[in-house]
Amino acid sequence: MHPRHPRSAGWRDHPRYPDPLIKTLDDRFEPYRIFSAAVERLYTGCRWSEGPVWFGDGRYLLWSDIPNNRILKWEEETGKVTNYRKPSDFANGHTRDRQGRLITCEHGGRRVSRTEYDGSVTPVMESWQGKRLNSPNDVVVKSDGSIWFTDPVFGILGNYEGHKVESENKQAVYRVDGETGEASVVADDILGPNGLCFSPDESILYIVESRGEPNRKILAYDVGYDGASIKNKRVHIDAGPGGTPDGMRCDIDGNLWCGWGMGSEELDGVLVVAPDGARIGFIHLPERCANVCFGGPKRNRLFMAASQSLYSLYVNTQGVAGG
Repeated sequence: MHPRHPRSAGWRDHPRYPDPLIKTLDDRFEPYRIFSAAVERLYTGCRWSEGPVWFGDGRYLLWSDIPNNRILKWEEETGKVTNYRKPSDFANGHTRDRQGRLITCEHGGRRVSRTEYDGSVTPVMESWQGKRLNSPNDVVVKSDGSIWFTDPVFGILGNYEGHKVESENKQAVYRVDGETGEASVVADDILGPNGLCFSPDESILYIVESRGEPNRKILAYDVGYDGASIKNKRVHIDAGPGGTPDGMRCDIDGNLWCGWGMGSEELDGVLVVAPDGARIGFIHLPERCANVCFGGPKRNRLFMAASQSLYSLYVNTQGVAGG
């Protein structure tokens, strides 16, 4: 059977309603659940799925399969999966800019790139103060057109998800101005900066500290009045023993939907965190989830890139526009 068909993914043929994989941890999560919506496996056959991004104008989703050095494309209308770009320079996180162009973090190229309308690829940022970036990981674009991305060392530690080389710059979070292209460091004191996203009004920037001690954390910062700096660093959520936040996106109510897992099977999936930091819901998956995005015509379908597979779930909310 062709891998484009969900059944060939070798998972649940007849999920129950309501889906027992979707857990309410706090009553505030109940309004986001849809009784007859179940977790679906759309594709399997990756080595490490990451960076989903939705293209509503084409009705397709792109996501990365980092070790296989490719970007995959899933078509909403047919369910067909094809290679969008191979080799991809070990692409990781993706988003779209305010002109609809694909923005990509590349481990192999050690850069952030932009795919133009004609398909050509343009570097956005490759170095800082004359030294190469490490391995850009995840990226978001603010409403002013500025590009914000994390640059940990994960992609240069070995030859599985990139090319093994020595780090030349501190791990940091960067901002590239949308008009001038000028780059700046917005934070360089985060241990393993990873996933990031803005609150709906862009007043808060959330960043995953994936090498935090003793536990991993999701940090929160207030965005400065200039819209280009952050301040008031604080812990939004302590992941606790075994907790592994990775990529995340925000819905229109300010809840974070965070890829989670690694510590044990019980922790594999997506954690939903309220604006006050409370854990309100959990979507259990059979694999660790690395990253998510919202898509579909109403931005109410959560796509989850998890280890070897791609999953989805319809929810009763919407992702923040442009996320």
